[in-house]
Formats: sequence, C-alpha cells, structure tokens
Amino acid sequence: MSSRRKGRFVLGIDFGTLSARALLVDVNNGAEVAAAVHEYADGVITDTLPRDTKRLPPDTALQNPADYLAALKAIVPGVLREAGVTAEQVVGVGTDFTSCTMLPVAADGTPLCLDAKWARNPHAWVKLWKHHTAQPEANRINELARQRGEAFLHAYGGRYSSEWFFSKLLETVQKAPALYSAAARFIEAGDWIVWQLCGAERRGISGAGFKAMWVQPVRPDDVGTPGSGTAAAWTYPSREFFRALHPNLTNVVDDKLAAELLPPGAKAGGVTKEMAKLIGLREGTPVAIGNIDAHAAVPACGVTIPGKLVMILGTSTCHLLVGDSRTEVEGMCGVVADGVIPGYWGYEAGQAGVGDLFAWQVAHATPESVHLEARKAQQTVYDFLETRAATLRPGQTGLLALDWWNGCRSVLMDSDLSGLIIGTSLGTRSHEVYRALLEATAFGTRKIIDAFAGKGVSVDELCACGGLAHRSPLLLQIYADVTGRPIQVAASEQTCALGAAMHGALAAGVYADMHEAAEHMVRPSRTTYHPNRKHKSVYDQLYTEYGRLHDHFGRDTHSTMKVLKRIKLERA
Repeated sequence: MSSRRKGRFVLGIDFGTLSARALLVDVNNGAEVAAAVHEYADGVITDTLPRDTKRLPPDTALQNPADYLAALKAIVPGVLREAGVTAEQVVGVGTDFTSCTMLPVAADGTPLCLDAKWARNPHAWVKLWKHHTAQPEANRINELARQRGEAFLHAYGGRYSSEWFFSKLLETVQKAPALYSAAARFIEAGDWIVWQLCGAERRGISGAGFKAMWVQPVRPDDVGTPGSGTAAAWTYPSREFFRALHPNLTNVVDDKLAAELLPPGAKAGGVTKEMAKLIGLREGTPVAIGNIDAHAAVPACGVTIPGKLVMILGTSTCHLLVGDSRTEVEGMCGVVADGVIPGYWGYEAGQAGVGDLFAWQVAHATPESVHLEARKAQQTVYDFLETRAATLRPGQTGLLALDWWNGCRSVLMDSDLSGLIIGTSLGTRSHEVYRALLEATAFGTRKIIDAFAGKGVSVDELCACGGLAHRSPLLLQIYADVTGRPIQVAASEQTCALGAAMHGALAAGVYADMHEAAEHMVRPSRTTYHPNRKHKSVYDQLYTEYGRLHDHFGRDTHSTMKVLKRIKLERA
C-alpha cells in the first residue's frame, strides 16, 4: 500500500459497456493518483439470461445490475487503498454511465430482474444502449410523432432512436405488460446508480433531454435559454401522445418517471450510511447527479466553449459539442440547454459501432495465418493490422465500406441498417479491409460534421479521447485527413472518469462552475494530428462515393439491408 497522501480528492466512477472504472483525482490540480477497474461478471447478455437456456432474440443486449454494485464494492476501496487516501479526504463523488441504458425497478429501487418472479423475463433486465430489438417501436414513435407534429422530434434531428428510452419502454409495455405494471419506475442506469449511492431518486436533465423526450417547446426562442433557469418550461410529450402510442402509457410520466431533474454538477445527495460501509467512503460525501459517459468527457478534454467537437472513440463513438443557439440538425441525438456545459446548448450525435467494428474483424474476419504472423511479430492482431495498413496510401486498397455493422445512429438514426464493403477481390487482404473500416468510420464522422456545419453550428477543430484515441495513431491521422481538421488528443486517457470527478468537485462546492474546474483540473493536450492535404484530395473523392452508398442503402425505405434483416428475423 502507498504511504498516506496529503490533500483533497474527488472520485470519478465511469460505468462502461464491459466494466466500471474508478479514478481518484486531486481536486486542486487534476492529478490522477489512482485507478481501479472491475469487469462485469455477466458482461453483455446477448444469447441467454443467466441461469436460463432460452435463446434471446437477435440484437438483444442486456446487463445485470448486480454487476454494477459488485463493481462499486471492488473499485472504490481498491482505488483508496492504492492511493493511500482516507475516506475523509474524498470530498465528492461523480458518476457517468453509458446511455441510454434502462431498467425497471420496484419502489425502493430494487431491479425487477433480481426478483425471482421476474428473473426469467428479459424485459426485467437492464436494456443496454446497444439493445436494438426496439426498432419497430422506434418506427412507431416516429410515425406517430410526425402525424401529430410533436415538438420532441425536432430535438432528435427528426428521428427518435431505437436505442433511446421510450423505444425500449414501449417494447416492454407491448411484450411484457404485466412486468410494466409491476414496475414502480423505469430509470436510466446512470440515475439508478446515484439512487443507490445517496438513497434518493434524482434524475439528470441530460438523460431526460437527450434520451427521454424531455424537450423545450417548439419555438427555440420562446423559453429555455441556457442558464436562464426556465427548465420548468421544458416538458415530456402530452398524455394524449402517450395514450395514442399505447393506452397503458397514458400516465407513464407521472406513474413511472416522476422525479426531480437536476443539471450536470448539481448535488444529488450524500452517500448513505449503508453504502458508505459497503464501499469505504464517508457517510454524507456529496454525490453529483448522474451523467452520460460521453458528456462527462467533454470538460475533461478542456472543451467548455463552442467551436470544438469532442469525439469519444470507443466501442461506439459519441460526438459532442456546444453552441450558443439551438438549431435542428439531421440525425442529432439531442439538443439540450445546459445539458453538457451550463450556459450553452449541448449537441450529441454518434456512431453505433467503431471499436466494436474493428473487434468484429479481428475476431471473425481475420484468418488464423494473420494471428500467427502477429504472434511472431510480438504484436496484438490490432497493432499488426494497423502497422500493415499504415503502409498503404489513401485509395490504394480499392475498397470502400459503410460503417453500419451495429446500425446507423447518426445521421440516419436507423438500427435496421447494416455493414457493407465494396471493391473486394480474390487479392483483398485483411489489412486492406482493416484500413477500409478505419476510413469508413472517418467518413461517418465527416457526415456528422457536415450535418452540423451545414446548420451553422461551428466545428473548427476536433478533440479525441477514449481508448482508440491513444491506441491508434493511424485512425486519428485518417480522421484528420478525411475531415480536413486538426485533431487534439486529450491528455487524460480516462476522460469520462475524469469528467465525472470534475462534476463531483462541483457537487462538493469546490469550484463555482465547470470553466473554473477545467482551468484547475485539465492538463493541456500534448498531441495534435494535422490533415495531409494530398491525402484529403483523395479522400474527398472517396467521400463522394461514400455519400452515394450512404443515401442509396440508407434512405431507401425498401433498402436491401432492411429486406435482409426482415428475412433474418422471420427465420430466427
């Protein structure tokens, strides 16, 4: 164990797709003094429920909330022990969670899946962000919202996602009505974990606004200017809309969601006596309102004003930026006043498969001979493929791909879309495919940037964070070349957890606002990728072809991709 440290610290806890991480941060200078990680025992549940043999439908992605509590029990004492810090030195706690990740609970917050009565019902478990079986429900929501002219649709770029809150909730009420009735609350996992920590149900405006239809009325200049304190003017859709969606949803907001909504950095409460004993913190330690993982990363990259787009590059990619005004951008995942940085409009977009796409190729589309070569070279397969892909010039592969292996989040917002690669031949090799997939995700990001820039939302430069930002130099250079913009890499390799800790500092009252917290707690970037103009001229040509494929396969309601998925589901 380390010798005892002096000073005050904040704890950031980042709940990701496969694991949770605790990061202990010096509140005065942002020094990251210790970290601990805990892998979820049940991981992502895709095939069968724990202790059950019945096959789950394709595109299912569930989790066990007991894994989240087990992670807390392991990582918080672990990080304090490693740092040599006492509970009394921890002045605040912040959390973030991958989103939209939703679960049904009893009135005391107990997840229904932990009740033997419901344990074999898949709708009782946590529906992870990439749970995609609710696309028909999303289609129904979008159709009804367009018919009725619902205001919330404008906040989601004209299309509500199957990944978001009410698509998953509608799926539950239609396929498991008894369970829906039994649930006292449906709640974001990020809000649920805060409930467990401080013993009170509080919900964040980010989760409500970006995922759950809590939006400003139609005219942006009416109410809800960032920082104006007019959140009361924001609202969920009407009872009439929910009744038309499904009769059992008529009172869904009052019956299943009603709770105080608080902005990022607000204090949700203090650590309870029971939780303090379980995880080794001091009772009453301030806990910040729950946050979305990607959103927490924005201030941790030092971005607190408009002009920079933050890319959180991981299993998926989230694109976050802030603006001075509100506008509707095709395929955005939401726009919320004060939702990312107080005082600005927060915008989100994203790609549903990035790191997962590269992992798919390594696991399922790379021959054993390449794995053997990588071992001989004493490299991971990823590094081996990247090293060889880096020797190729833009356009040299003769390949072009669409990056929809996990559906398309932005700008088309359609999880029924699938992957495509064109230009293959008998001479195509694994590292060429790997480069084409890297390029495809870059083209997808450029499509998102173009959508924002086309609506007057400034995107002057990019900031990258997340695991891929530090592990894949080729990916970052391709992104710079494709977008024609410089990319700064965040100094911290744990930006989500650092951002959560910064919000914990606000909840504890250490800093007055996020601008001040960033000045003290964020280290400047040390790495910048600059676009290669010669490369960009080639990528401009490829991007034009990407756009043709994007619109042909993505905008046609009778797309071959949709037909194939329908046939697949009919035979599942």
